[in-house]
Amino acid sequence: MPFHLHFGESDLLRCRFALSPLWETQEAVRTLARPGRHGYHLPWLRRVGEAAAGLDLTPLWRLMPEGGHNPDFLCPPPIGPLATFGEEIAAVRAVDPAVARQDMALALADMPGGLGSPAGRRMLDDPARTVQELADLLEQAWRLMVEPHWPRLRALLEADIAYHSRRLAEAGFERLLGELSPQLRWTGSTLTVTGTRGNHTRALGGEGLILMPSVFVWPDVVGGYEPPWLPAVIYPARGIGGLWAKAADRTPDALARLLGRGRADVLCALGEPAGTTALAHRLSLAPSSVSEHLSVLRAAGLLTSRRYGHQVLYERTPLGIALTAGAP
Repeated sequence: MPFHLHFGESDLLRCRFALSPLWETQEAVRTLARPGRHGYHLPWLRRVGEAAAGLDLTPLWRLMPEGGHNPDFLCPPPIGPLATFGEEIAAVRAVDPAVARQDMALALADMPGGLGSPAGRRMLDDPARTVQELADLLEQAWRLMVEPHWPRLRALLEADIAYHSRRLAEAGFERLLGELSPQLRWTGSTLTVTGTRGNHTRALGGEGLILMPSVFVWPDVVGGYEPPWLPAVIYPARGIGGLWAKAADRTPDALARLLGRGRADVLCALGEPAGTTALAHRLSLAPSSVSEHLSVLRAAGLLTSRRYGHQVLYERTPLGIALTAGAP
């Protein structure tokens, strides 16, 4: 069933990209319970399996019906383009209990037996307590499952935003939406998100739209957020197929012999634009070593660089792409 977002003249001026560590945390929790999402994330699942087994995530899963409403207050659109997890979880803890109760009731109603179960009634009987318990659980999930990998995840999300921001300037909003996902269609002044559950319509009313890449949302596109939350569309980030790959898995031996292992690994790790710190973390190299490799590769015409926000992002030139054509 489709989800329709109707744009007014001012809404196009208020569209923006953002990323959210809180969103990735709750989607990581959801991914644990959805085998259909496991394909790209098996290395991550192996790494976090023991930590996840020590968490009782049932209260969060109880509010994540696969075919229905999921509470918006647990992962509201980010308050800024680079919001921290601490800032976002503080906003969850500060939510109005009445708003949270209504949100939870909608989710429990879509979970078979959810509203009438003792656990469901307990959640609704004291929504203020429930909000704090859920926030505590999300914070534990962040610390154990997501935060250790956040530099890698954030680098991929920032690279996606940098790429699509450039595509927006080059191709325009309508073409951009089709590139984000085939589930997004623009007709007239309406964005339709297909493949969602439920048939909803919302006029943006001058609020604009938040476009947010996600590592763990694949293969889905999520559209919505009911008032009072800002409207958002969350789509799968580019490059998740190689997100957890080791450098040695990416680099052909012939290229390593040509350039040297370190420089070849750096070149092959740039399937998506990335900065020095992110590459150093990804490749387990010192930032100074990565910086030296980047300088040499750039001087050789294999990379180009541009500033994005607080960092410099590097990406392959056509020659660099050609050299890595044999990489996975």
